[in-house]
Amino acid sequence: MKEKEQERLKHMLEIEDDLYSKGYKLICGVDEAGRGPLCGPVVAAAVILKPDDMIEGVNDSKKISPKKREELYEVIMNKALAVGVGIKDVDVIEKVNILNATKLAMKEAIENLKVRPEYVLIDGNQMIDIDIKAQTVVSGDAKSESIAAASIIAKVTRDRMLIEYDKKYPEYGFKNHKGYGTKAHIEAIKKYGLTPIHRKSFCTKFVKEDK
Repeated sequence: MKEKEQERLKHMLEIEDDLYSKGYKLICGVDEAGRGPLCGPVVAAAVILKPDDMIEGVNDSKKISPKKREELYEVIMNKALAVGVGIKDVDVIEKVNILNATKLAMKEAIENLKVRPEYVLIDGNQMIDIDIKAQTVVSGDAKSESIAAASIIAKVTRDRMLIEYDKKYPEYGFKNHKGYGTKAHIEAIKKYGLTPIHRKSFCTKFVKEDK
C-alpha cells in the first residue's frame, strides 16, 4: 500500500480509533444508497470491520468507479466481521416518505448483522431508532472507513437490483442511470409512463397517469 493511501486510510480511522480507545470493540458503520432516484428501493448497509483493518481503496462510494466498487464489495464481504443489508421498496417509501424509509432500512441493516455492534456510526445528521450507542457523522462516508465500507455495500447492492430491473423494463435504461433523474430517464417516463417500481410522488411533474 502506498504511503499516501495509508495516510488517507489512517485519517479515515480516527473516529473508530477514538472509540476503540474508549473500550468499544465492535463498531458498525451505516450508510444508504438510493434516496434521490425516481425509482427503485432505498438500500442501507451496516458493516463491522476488524480493528485497524485498513482496506486499500475504501472511500465514499460516489468517488469510486463502478468496477472498483464491485472489487471492493467482494473484499469487504470477505474481510468484515459482519455485514447487514436493509431494503425498503417503493411501497414503503411512498407510505412513510423517503427519509423515514431510509431510517427503517438502516435499522434493518443493523438488525441483519450476525454480530451485535457495541457502537454505531451513522452517515448524515439523522439518528435512527436503535437501542445501541450511536452518533451521526455528516459526510461520514468520507470520514470513517466503516461508513465508507457500508456506502460501497449499499451502492453495489442497489445497482445490482436496478440492473435486474433493466431486464424487465429495458426501455427505461435503468442499468445506465440506476433510476436517477437523467434526461434519458425522464424522456422514457414521459413516453412510456410509470412502472411499478417508480416512486409516484417523485415523478408527478413528469407524468400524470401510470403506465
